[in-house]
Amino acid sequence: MSVPFVPGETVAVPEIKFKDQVRLPASKTALIVVDMQNDFVKEGGSLVVPTAIETVPHIQALLESARSAGVRVAYTQDTHFEGDPEWQIWPEHCRAGTWGWKIVDELKPRPNEIVCQKSRYDGFYDTWLDHFLTRVWQVEHLVIVGTVSSICVLHTAASAGLRWFHIVVPANGISALTEFDQALTLRQVSWLYVGDVVRRVEDIVFEPDST
Repeated sequence: MSVPFVPGETVAVPEIKFKDQVRLPASKTALIVVDMQNDFVKEGGSLVVPTAIETVPHIQALLESARSAGVRVAYTQDTHFEGDPEWQIWPEHCRAGTWGWKIVDELKPRPNEIVCQKSRYDGFYDTWLDHFLTRVWQVEHLVIVGTVSSICVLHTAASAGLRWFHIVVPANGISALTEFDQALTLRQVSWLYVGDVVRRVEDIVFEPDST
């Protein structure tokens, strides 16, 4: 059967192979929280993802579990300055130093956690994120949550996958602008980047080092 170049109005979602549970070694795992900033999450933000606020309690629960297990935590923070060409694509957002640029209070980073400012969708692009993950923390597994699923989450997951990190994404820990975009992200992570997707953050278990 030939594949049309232009999709129809209704596009079937390819199979997404959800895992019932994923168990990860705490000492070899990092949790990446992508762009959970006021401009994307909170009412009054310039580029709010409507479902992003619903992921906040799920990400809170995952953070608590990760921190209790000693899992490393890193945040990406979309950061722009006057004249940034990205504002020609999107409305002005995440201007450095503004309320919209700040990470939401509910998910506030702790002093021992890193915040990696980025200027594009990909958390690895022209940043030092890989340096910490690979050389300093020496982790192999990345749990990725945040927003926007098909943009900054997916581009960050893609860079991680190309670096041969094992990626895990919980569906209720990411938010998209459309249902299609959410499905696209989960499909790409589980298929193209050979990662694991689960339905809930509770389906991810961090295991202590064996003695």
